[in-house]
Amino acid sequence: MMFGLGVTVNVAAKTPVKVGVYENPPNVSLSETGEVTGVFGDLLHQIAQREGWQLQAVPCQRPSCLRQLAAGDLDLVPDSALSVGDQAPLQLNQHPVLHSWSQLYTSAEFSLASLLELDGLRVAVRRGSIQERYLTDLARDFGIDVEFLQVGSFDEAFATVIAQRADAAVVNHLYGKSRARDLGLRPSKVMFQPKRLFFAAADSAAGEQLLARIDRWLGDWRMAPDSPYKLVMENWGVYAADEPDYLSRWLLPSLLGVLLLAILGVVALRQQVKKKSRALLEIEQRSNTILNSVEAFIYVKDTELKYRYANKKVCELFDETEDSIIGKSDAQLFDDATATHLKTTDLKVIEGGERVVDEEANRTSSGEQRQFLSIKIPLRDADEKIYGLCGISTDITEHLEVQEQLNQLAYFDGVTGLANRKLLLQQLEHAVASYRRTGFEGAVLAIDLIDFTLINDSLGHQVGDHVLCTVAERLKSVIDDTDCAARLGSDDFVVLLEDLGPDRNEAILAARRLANEIVDLIGQPIDLGIRKHSTAACIGITMFSDSDDGAAELIKNADLALTEAKGLGSGSIRLFNPEMQQTVSRRLHLETALRRAIEEQALELYMQPQVTHDGKVTGGELLLRWHDEEFGTVAPNEFIPVAESSGLIVPLGNWVIERACEVLQQWSQDPNLSQLRLAINISPRQFRQASFVDYIEASIARYQVPEGKLELELTENMLIDNLTMTIQRMSRLGGAGVRFSLDDFGTGYASLAYLKSLPIYQLKIDQSFVRDVLTDVNDAVIVETIVSLGESLGLEVIAEGVETAAQAESLVELGCTKFQGYYFGRPQPIDYWREQLSSSSGHIQG
Repeated sequence: MMFGLGVTVNVAAKTPVKVGVYENPPNVSLSETGEVTGVFGDLLHQIAQREGWQLQAVPCQRPSCLRQLAAGDLDLVPDSALSVGDQAPLQLNQHPVLHSWSQLYTSAEFSLASLLELDGLRVAVRRGSIQERYLTDLARDFGIDVEFLQVGSFDEAFATVIAQRADAAVVNHLYGKSRARDLGLRPSKVMFQPKRLFFAAADSAAGEQLLARIDRWLGDWRMAPDSPYKLVMENWGVYAADEPDYLSRWLLPSLLGVLLLAILGVVALRQQVKKKSRALLEIEQRSNTILNSVEAFIYVKDTELKYRYANKKVCELFDETEDSIIGKSDAQLFDDATATHLKTTDLKVIEGGERVVDEEANRTSSGEQRQFLSIKIPLRDADEKIYGLCGISTDITEHLEVQEQLNQLAYFDGVTGLANRKLLLQQLEHAVASYRRTGFEGAVLAIDLIDFTLINDSLGHQVGDHVLCTVAERLKSVIDDTDCAARLGSDDFVVLLEDLGPDRNEAILAARRLANEIVDLIGQPIDLGIRKHSTAACIGITMFSDSDDGAAELIKNADLALTEAKGLGSGSIRLFNPEMQQTVSRRLHLETALRRAIEEQALELYMQPQVTHDGKVTGGELLLRWHDEEFGTVAPNEFIPVAESSGLIVPLGNWVIERACEVLQQWSQDPNLSQLRLAINISPRQFRQASFVDYIEASIARYQVPEGKLELELTENMLIDNLTMTIQRMSRLGGAGVRFSLDDFGTGYASLAYLKSLPIYQLKIDQSFVRDVLTDVNDAVIVETIVSLGESLGLEVIAEGVETAAQAESLVELGCTKFQGYYFGRPQPIDYWREQLSSSSGHIQG
């Protein structure tokens, strides 16, 4: 980014100047052509043109640069500020080039207000940097747990935050100012290590001469309005000042030096009041007059943290005289929490000699709370020993309140307090970005109040506003904290739903259920004072996956769906996609029909037999079949997911358990059926019910089911979810005579450790391996492995989905002895198999 300023230099032999360059943009870095660039680099090029220097850039790391400089291998190192640990004999030029500090940057939804809030967080910091040493020492001293992620550059630090591998990044504020906003990151309130940056040279006559020439040009240029110095700063987006900008906000920088000297004078005068003359007393009085005229709270504390001076503003804050405040500690003037915080910061000054800048929320003993920006510095005597501290606090309560009011006006609706369009679009853009990253669906609900204009026209805007606020409160009551409700116009509301899950259909159902709830809630009567009024609403819904064009397009889609809903009348709800509307409508009607079928016990119980290789039936698996008057025969793979998502699987599963126990009681009276077992598939949702074990135990006892005849089939993935609870429940049911079979074995995540620790008696080979056992060598190997595993663990093994004689023969050759499938018997009503097996002595032919 070097540029010319029209400087003419005589062509002659140029003096070589070796410049050590380490990467710290925008302060200093190497260009693609290997030249020094950045703020320091461009300034140095301007000076070199005028001095006849030939700059030679030497890449190096900062510690190495300083060592080479001290050894005489380099002439200059830009962007330098001697710090603790820099032992090399160096010297700096007199005029600072930049004022810099380090700052923490976070993602837009994350905020940090204090370094102490880093406890438990991940922080990206440049490897081997001063910031890394400073923060490491700080974390150790305060006993906070921070995970530091070492990176090679500021860009890499920003990248770790964007990738969510770090919660915050430590970046030079100049670089952060130029890059963070474009990356969607924001600066936190945490700033540290303010410093002035110079050119460094070796501690030699030659180095001193180089720095003198640099200071000569900097001194001339800093005051000139169109100088190379000013142009370089403007070019890099830097406006250098003699003091950091943040102090000027509180109107103190112009008086700070005078005030501090005056305070020191007051303290010294009070210590020697008996020895000073009337003239010195007059000086003290004038100093007090100045300090009492300043709109700041100025005080002095001794090493025991007791007040030794307080100006007029401090006295007014506590409603006490200066004499009554002197000798008191903060514990006597503030509440406990405030006093503890103040003590912590004061000790940093008294014990550590630090200069502390802190934003404080202080509550006095009378209960009044105010916000202050406080600056505290140590007071030292002639021997440099700290004998107290001086504090200057500015009341920023009203400033923060104004900021909050401006924020409220900028992002929230003035009537309802809901988000406005600007905030909604921000939230929606963030939600869509999260959906694209995680795959978790979301939805936008556009809501319109029916005939709201009539309320405004007939009853007035005050009543209309009351209706709007009531609707807003009802919307907020039904959404999660992570969701967002907004008002976009007169009676137009929008609800943003996030994280509805990865399954699109399930997400649509969840959005539709909430829309129904909102319609019902809005329809409840509203007390208008003179009478009660019932309003109505229409809702249009669009899913995040309906569009790839961003937030504005999603709101447009929701409005289109809302228009269609309004055309169908009050209380209508419509989805943006017509095909989706049909699917969801069928799913919702199917749920209603299934609920009715469960209540009326209209589902049928079927059984598919389980047999040995010689055709002897050992039991069967109970299956459900459903024929509905409206939908006809509904396949299990359609109505079982509906039962799962709606929660109907619990009463449905309980009904199956009850019927199974009843059948086993009847079979126990028939010699040909008494040895048969019945297997039931158990849903994960049903298994996690707190009353699950109690219900089965009660059913077994009520029907006197013989031990070992009731079998529950669990899937592998159910074992991983809360293994301790799973073992406890299975062991308790095992003690009640229930046997367990592991269904679809080989398709989930079960391990040998689970199989050994759980009371399982049987492994069920999944039909996906059986289907291709004749044509796929891998499937045959898997079947043989499962059979061998079962034998080694003492478990029975059964193959499901056996449809042909060839499959059955192959399975026998692989060692399998139990089978289930169409080849041996199709699912039939339970009464059919009772009649068949009772008359055939428990044998069937494949």
